[in-house]
Amino acid sequence: MSKYLKRTLIILIGIIAIGFLSMSVLKSLTKKHSPEQTITHKSQDASFTVFYNRPYKKGRKIFGDLVPFDQVWRTGANEATLFKTDKDILVDGTLLKAGTYSLWTIPGQNSWKVIFNSYEYDWGVKFMDGSPTRDPKYDVLTIEVPVQHLLNVIEQFSIYFQEANNFTIMYLAWDQTAIAIPITLK
Repeated sequence: MSKYLKRTLIILIGIIAIGFLSMSVLKSLTKKHSPEQTITHKSQDASFTVFYNRPYKKGRKIFGDLVPFDQVWRTGANEATLFKTDKDILVDGTLLKAGTYSLWTIPGQNSWKVIFNSYEYDWGVKFMDGSPTRDPKYDVLTIEVPVQHLLNVIEQFSIYFQEANNFTIMYLAWDQTAIAIPITLK
């Protein structure tokens, strides 16, 4: 092997290593500002798991500014939010088969569209322009739910579950906004 080819190979390997290291450092830095959380909720015979990243408000105007109205949002930060159910369920009365789905939303002033997409995306947004990576051809369920305006500020984006009258309610809350997604077993 010639000296020129060896040097070129070493430089190429160095560039690739620096690229991987840079992406790793960037990912770890973003996790400090929007930490990961996995929550699991058991309801009757079903189990629901949500993996998401939790950004903070930090004095910013959230909905209508940081998260624009009427545009697809990855519903959290960093990676796309994932929702998993081990049983077929009804989400606001519509069937969602057991499986893992990426969870997307389109926030509006008075209502939000909630989208369950069958594809699992790595990051949730494109690296170059920050636009969502969601491909609508994989959407399996879209519902629309009303916005609940809160009196208190929720500093960190939160997803949580509550039981109410044979329903499981999955809440998404941040700033002074919340939505409730009703879930029942099929």
